[in-house]
Amino acid sequence: MPAIEIGRICVITAGRRAGRKCVIVDIIDENFVLVTGPQSITGVKRRRMNIKHLEPLDKTIKISKGASDEEVEKALKEAGLIEFMKQVVKPELKIV
Repeated sequence: MPAIEIGRICVITAGRRAGRKCVIVDIIDENFVLVTGPQSITGVKRRRMNIKHLEPLDKTIKISKGASDEEVEKALKEAGLIEFMKQVVKPELKIV
């Protein structure tokens, strides 16, 4: 199972959007991917993100490379994952 692939649902682990879910729309290079929430569902805008700040989940949706937010939203509805995407994951506290 490739962890970083187009259509893979991930949880953002760093930054102000930590705990929110997003979908990988495009792979830019070995360190960066293009993700979207879409914003209307999760509040995550389409943006470039370091893969070190993402935690891939076991769920994927069928979308084409560079799919628009509307196409992503339609694929999420077809897969029945809208409510799953809206849930915010509580980030674990790491004690150093």
